[in-house]
This record gives sequence, structure tokens and C-alpha cells, in this order.
Amino acid sequence: MPLSSPIHSAALAKALEAWFAECGKDYPWRRTRDAYAILVSEVMLQQTQISTVLDRGYYTKWMELFPDFGTLAAASEEAVLQAWEGLGYYRRARNLQQLARVVMERHGGVLPADPALILELPGIGPYTAGALSSFAFGLPEPIVDGNVSRVLARLFHDATPIDSREGIVTQWSRARELVVAASDPAAFNSALMELGQTICRTGQPDCESCPVRRFCQAVDPASLPVKTSRTVLTDVTERVFFRSTIEGVMLQQETGNRRTGLWKLPALPEGGELPPVLLKSKYGITRYRVTLWVHAAPEEVPEVEGMRLIRYEDLFQTPMPSPYRRALDAVMKGQGEFVLE
Repeated sequence: MPLSSPIHSAALAKALEAWFAECGKDYPWRRTRDAYAILVSEVMLQQTQISTVLDRGYYTKWMELFPDFGTLAAASEEAVLQAWEGLGYYRRARNLQQLARVVMERHGGVLPADPALILELPGIGPYTAGALSSFAFGLPEPIVDGNVSRVLARLFHDATPIDSREGIVTQWSRARELVVAASDPAAFNSALMELGQTICRTGQPDCESCPVRRFCQAVDPASLPVKTSRTVLTDVTERVFFRSTIEGVMLQQETGNRRTGLWKLPALPEGGELPPVLLKSKYGITRYRVTLWVHAAPEEVPEVEGMRLIRYEDLFQTPMPSPYRRALDAVMKGQGEFVLE
């Protein structure tokens, strides 16, 4: 009997749910059916590790500042970006606030329980719509992320590239078949993700500990899943300068990219002799590997668009990308030239 048969799907779902009930990790968003709280966790966890969101207090702080759609919708963008500082991918914060405003305007401050209406909200894709539908409302809607794709590719011994059109369609179809067979869609989807995070992990999985190993058809699980493409990192150099006065520090507000509205050290104009280096820092973002050079201010401070003096007492409340925050802190402490990895 194939794994995708209703009987096997139900048996697999039951085994996963039982394992999750005993071994599932305790997170704040798993203790609630509040759609807003679950939404915040899902958006924060996009491209960010759970340990970062929880251990550094981002989720708790956010929920204290913006406990519901209404408070988030009414907040200033500066306050929202400042609360998000350090998580990166700031477009997520802007989309979350835009979504809150739409929920207030169109749905009276209550997230709709209809998956189709959820999918219409700004910044919501199929994964987040499925997560909200199942976790908040208990609906049998599928979710597919990197962990789920890996688990499904191994369970079905499927070498179809998971990032191909065929692979994506197949993964979502199988995820739907399984969640429909589950008695508790929220627990099942949580279990499926956690299985990929803890046991059916990248590389060599811990098959001996797997609660659904009797269903798994993988011959060589470490070889799955298959992808068609690999991310190629591009090296980028950024040069900025540090200029301080008795009142504060010169900063530049960014425009026209994913960091719009955030502040950074001013860009050093190209050409001419480079001023002395105060600090060399390295960081990664999406497909880029960035080397950030912080220079002393030129003798004639250039006019840089969006640059103004930020008072020392306002620096902490000024939203700033974390690589620049770390570099600014290091320079202000007079730690000299070194590398921040």
C-alpha cells in the first residue's frame, strides 16, 4: 500500500502527533490560539533562527510594545523599525504593520478565519496562510518550508528537485494529503516542522530516533532533498565615515532599498584619497558577503544626502541595521582597527 493512501497517511499523522505530544518543544506561540501572536512569531521566524527570536527577547519585547493589531497599526514606523532592530530583513516589519492596518480597516481588528482571505493580506504567502489557518484556527491547511520539504522528500524517496516547479507542486500536494488525515492539524504541522529541525535534519538524519521511520522509503536519506541551484555569494565593499561633535554623531537615513527609513554611518564618496581606517567589519546579508570599512571623517566633511546630526541621547532610539550599530558602538568605544565577523 503506497504511503499516500488514506490509511497510511492517517497512521503517519497519528504517529507524528503522538511524538509531538511527548517531545514537542515549548514556545510562547504554541501556548496560544491568538492569531496575532502566532502571526508575529511566523514573520519573525522567516529567515531567522528560533534561538535569536526567543533568547534575545525580540518576540517578548515586540508583544509588550505591540500586543495586538490595533497598537501595531497605530505605531510610528520609527518605533516599529527600532523594535525590529537586529532581526534584519526590515521589509518584514513594514509588511507586518501594513497587514495590521488592513486588518483594522477591513476586518475590524480580527484576522479572518478563511484561508483565502488570509492569503489576500499584504505580505502573506502560502506558507504563512497555512500556518495561521492551522495554528490559530485548527484548519487542515498545509505548510511547506525547508524542513518540511526535506522530511517529505525522504519519506517518499523523491529525488525531484524541491525548488523546481514540479517539486514545489508535489510537496504541497503531499503536505495537504497528510494534514487532511491528521486529527489535530496544528499539532501535526508543528510536528512535521520540528521533525525536520531536530531529527530529519540536513545531512545525516537521526533515523534511529525518528517516530515515523517505519513509513520512510528513503534508501539514502542523506542524499535528499535535491536542489537545482546553489546560492552564490557576491563580495561587496561598503565605505562609510565616522564624524562626531560635542553634541552627537552624523548619520545618514537610507532610502530606496530594503533598509528605507533606517540610519547608518554616512557613505564615503568615491574618489580621492581614503581617510584613515577606524574599523573593518564583515557581515552577510541574503546573497552578499559585505566588508564594511569605517573611516575617519575627511578634512572637508562631504555633503551626503539624508545626513544629519543625531544627538548622543537619541542614538539608542534611532533604528539602525545591526552591522552598523555594532560598528558605531565599537568606534565610539575607541577600540581601534579590528575585524567584527
